[in-house]
Amino acid sequence: MKIQLKQYLSAIDKEQVDALETLIFLVSGGDNPNSNPGDWGRFAHKKTVSERFQRAHKRGAATKPFTTDLPNDKGTRVSFWQVKADLSTFEYLSLARKIAQQAIAQGSETVSIQLQKLPVASHKPLVDALISALYAANWPITSFKSGKKNKKPTKRLHIYGLKSLVNTKQSVATSEGTNVARDLTQLPPNVLTPGEYRKRLRKLATQFGWQHKFYNKSQLEQKKAGAFVAVLEASDKPTGGLVHLRYQPSRRPKKTLALVGKGLCYDTGGINLKPAKFMYGMHEDMEGSAVALGTLIALSRMKVDYAIDCYLALAVNDIGPLGYRPNDVITASNGTTIEIVHTDAEGRMVLADTLAIASKAKPDLMIDYATLTGSCVAALGTTYSGAFTNREEFHNDVIDAGKKSGERVWPFPQDKDFDKALHSKIADIKQCTVGGGPDHILAARFLNRFVDKNVPWIHVDLAAGNHKGGLAHIPTETTGFGVRFTVDLLQSKLFAN
Repeated sequence: MKIQLKQYLSAIDKEQVDALETLIFLVSGGDNPNSNPGDWGRFAHKKTVSERFQRAHKRGAATKPFTTDLPNDKGTRVSFWQVKADLSTFEYLSLARKIAQQAIAQGSETVSIQLQKLPVASHKPLVDALISALYAANWPITSFKSGKKNKKPTKRLHIYGLKSLVNTKQSVATSEGTNVARDLTQLPPNVLTPGEYRKRLRKLATQFGWQHKFYNKSQLEQKKAGAFVAVLEASDKPTGGLVHLRYQPSRRPKKTLALVGKGLCYDTGGINLKPAKFMYGMHEDMEGSAVALGTLIALSRMKVDYAIDCYLALAVNDIGPLGYRPNDVITASNGTTIEIVHTDAEGRMVLADTLAIASKAKPDLMIDYATLTGSCVAALGTTYSGAFTNREEFHNDVIDAGKKSGERVWPFPQDKDFDKALHSKIADIKQCTVGGGPDHILAARFLNRFVDKNVPWIHVDLAAGNHKGGLAHIPTETTGFGVRFTVDLLQSKLFAN
């Protein structure tokens, strides 16, 4: 989908206002509970709006946003949203989501917005937030409901009152990447099987001009990727495996980025079967791969000047007589032997071999994404995601990118003494512990074993991949969290220099 954007370096005039069915004003005064139209600067029909506001205020009926119909032939419906000063990006996005919901409810295909007496510093983040929220609200998320869709999509966004034009390339690119990730993640497991996922990836590779390669079970066995293969064993005729996509810039790249995603299209827990409460929703256990893919889409749209290798570990954690079991000892592709403790810790198994394979190419930075641990959700809730890295000096960059993008991320420690909990008497490392403890940290310590020490690496545990009621600008519980964060992170000194 595409929303046409027009930016105007002047305020909307009376003639333009009177030609519209709806108009949204974003005005200063959100910090002042007594703010009224007298504080909102000059605009068409101000006298009428002020009189109506005062009458409503006396009756205690002055709504926020204040909405009224103007006395013109169109009966233009105007809404005045009061914007607080110094909002964070997360707050801008959350505000934009509410504005988008109102605009869609009004049914207008053109959303017209006047920035009224707002600080110039707020213009760019507001434009970004509005674009992101409108794309999120209008994106054609796959639905299996039989009823007709009555919602009119937004086709145009007109913004008035800017002091300078805003470059929106990144906003549009990250919106596409995030929304593709959202749509893939919410697909039912009988629709998005690993085989169907691969078909979609081949089409995208053709569309974007990516190189494409797939390693099936037999080829992974040849690579001695025992950890990955162990998860595939229980599936009857498994269609899972490792997909490798590569973006090559037009000029010879000076750097290479590796993106890795956990793609468990369904997770039963394996022999350590999940109870019903925790198995429901496990079709979303592939969200890490969707976020890695969405990030690749966004960066491809932005035509970045570095190469990108994207590795998607696709599988189903099935139940079957050939499935791996607790107490098995399995050898990964880098020669590390793993004592299996719990078959529901399958994500770190497929990621172990994938990270080891990706490390061999010696990327300048490697980032992996996974809905990996409930303990990360317990630690942070579902409005933040967790980050873990083998470079402690990255912590500030990670926090800053989370704030700048509005997708908030918090780093956790990676001290070596955590490894004591993963000590095995019969193998190089335990897959996890039997129960309790800081499993999100232990999972990262486990994965660290499969990353070349010379490769800078960040692991993102997607605690915010699903949030009840939506999150920031995203109106659905499935959030696609991580694309905006990564794009901003890659512009920091961590990778840009």
